[in-house]
Amino acid sequence: MDEKAPAGRLPERDRPWVMRTYAGHSSAAATNALFRRNLAKGQTGLSVAFDLPTQTGYDPDHELAAGEVGRVGVPVAHLGDMRALFDGLPLAELNTSMTINAPAMWLLGLYATAAAEQGAELTRCAGTTQNDIIKEYLSRGTYIFPPAASLRLTADVIAYTLHEMPRWNPVNICSYHLQEAGATPVQEVAFALATAVAVLDAVRDSGQVPVDRMGDVVQRISFFVNAGVRFVEEIAKMRAFGVLWDEITRDRYGVAEEKQRRFRYGVQVNSLGLTEAQPENNVQRIVLEMLGVTLSRDARARAVQLPAWNEALGLPRPWDQQWSLRMQQVLAYESDLLEYPDLFEGSHVMSALVDDIVAGARVELAKVLEMGGVVAAVETGYLKRALVASLADRRRRMEAGTDVVVGVNRFIETEPSPLTAAGAEAIEQVDPAVEVAAVDAVREWRAGRDATAVDAALARLRADAATTTNLMVATLECVRAGVTTGEWAGALRQVFGEYRAPTGLTGGAGAGGDAGLAAVRERVAATARELGSGRLRLLVGKPGLDGHSNGAEQIAVRARDAGFEVVYQGIRLTAGQIVAAAVEEDVDLVGLSVLSGSHLAAVPAVLDGLRVAGRGDLPVVVGGIIPAGDADALRAGGVARVFTPKDFALTGIIDELVTVIREANGLG
Repeated sequence: MDEKAPAGRLPERDRPWVMRTYAGHSSAAATNALFRRNLAKGQTGLSVAFDLPTQTGYDPDHELAAGEVGRVGVPVAHLGDMRALFDGLPLAELNTSMTINAPAMWLLGLYATAAAEQGAELTRCAGTTQNDIIKEYLSRGTYIFPPAASLRLTADVIAYTLHEMPRWNPVNICSYHLQEAGATPVQEVAFALATAVAVLDAVRDSGQVPVDRMGDVVQRISFFVNAGVRFVEEIAKMRAFGVLWDEITRDRYGVAEEKQRRFRYGVQVNSLGLTEAQPENNVQRIVLEMLGVTLSRDARARAVQLPAWNEALGLPRPWDQQWSLRMQQVLAYESDLLEYPDLFEGSHVMSALVDDIVAGARVELAKVLEMGGVVAAVETGYLKRALVASLADRRRRMEAGTDVVVGVNRFIETEPSPLTAAGAEAIEQVDPAVEVAAVDAVREWRAGRDATAVDAALARLRADAATTTNLMVATLECVRAGVTTGEWAGALRQVFGEYRAPTGLTGGAGAGGDAGLAAVRERVAATARELGSGRLRLLVGKPGLDGHSNGAEQIAVRARDAGFEVVYQGIRLTAGQIVAAAVEEDVDLVGLSVLSGSHLAAVPAVLDGLRVAGRGDLPVVVGGIIPAGDADALRAGGVARVFTPKDFALTGIIDELVTVIREANGLG
């Protein structure tokens, strides 16, 4: 831009943020082709989505991986898959974000080894491993190990990258999933910063980083946030984040250099805020949410990835992802946004909003730290209970119409959408043959290795895990020996154990002023009397590896408020475990929640198990992101009802569950 630009403009136009799309499915080769197409369209960074078996430390041929391979991301079981994923892509020149948490150390080891094989200098490699395990206990559910062991892995990765990969962001503190789980802006800021404090304390206390280098650690920590449609409030939230991060890193860790204390974040706008009803409205939602993290220059995102308009329907196609990329490009290159200083500097309205969020977050952060920090707040269930209660409040406001969702609880009259006229063709389809190929491939990989080298590498990993040794060196040895994702995680499971996070249902908020709940409660009590039982019993089950439990928890809370006795054992259950619980607890109804797209495998497995157990008469309902054709198939297979995101009124759903029980028992 010319130096004589009009008053108020910047002397030089700002560089745009890094533009990404969250991508990965089917196989490493198919995802590599998708990466190439997206880069050719002007995407400036990669954001890798891994499938659920990879995220939870299982190989494609594990029992829990059935139906999940390649669905919500790309399967990466070993070094060969990582080579194929980035074949022909110069890793030294790319900025790669990997959404991986519990096995972040393992995936970074695979990435670094693949980059070195390309001849890349690790000191030049730039990118991010998400590596924030705390929010997994609260929202996404892809944790493996207990919190203390998980934080040890995070600290080891940070210490390793500080010395070997100084341009890498070793951890991406995530408030994104906290908002999806119900967090208010105050809770989102406070809980995310509490996580950051736990991570920095773990690094400091590990003794692996000199005190005088904590500033170098701080400047490589980034955040990953959620931007909702209330974009003015979102701008204030991001500015509040910056104020508190500067304060914490200066006062708690003694970071004197202002540049090192700068709040650095990437963003994906709110995917769970997208609607199945009138999905064309999602386009304007995405644009407004993008504005919340780009309008304010002093709190602008470093990287932005946008969901696609049809993510509430299923897996987006390449064209859908292209549309979202073009939204970013129009804002960055056609508009004049990047030509001006901060638009909100000196705004009394914005200052007041920021001050409110800062004050509230300080109080909430202090409360968590007084408990002993974020790990204690996870283990006692405090954080999960707070989020479940906040989400229940949000649901009540939507059901009451206080919070308007266009096309869902208001302005629901609509014309048929040409965007969805193609039915199942409006989303990407994952060929079931993908899983078969992945299973065959991992078995072939194992057969072709040096078994002695594998055994030695895993033995070293277990031995080092039993000490305080940094585990990155042993992990890299495992990578080079050909160890698989499941074997690496399995070795650490033997040392650290596994963890079951609190569900947050104890003491969860009731439905309060829901006018229809009293009538449903009476139907529940009447049906129990007619059946001769004390209370109706509902089993809420999450089969497979899908850890997104928000919907299941809200159903459980509302059902309990309606008088049901609810059996909910948390996430990541096999069909056998769900069947056993249904039989042992003598429930009246089984409700399955599946959001990963694996419903056509997971649900029939439960139905078959119930028949074998002699309870084929027990009604089963299913909720999730389920296309219409798949819903028909589930009903034909014996499912009594299928609920999707368009069924937002929880009390109405509970009423329908009573009807299902009455029908199954021949009651009028």
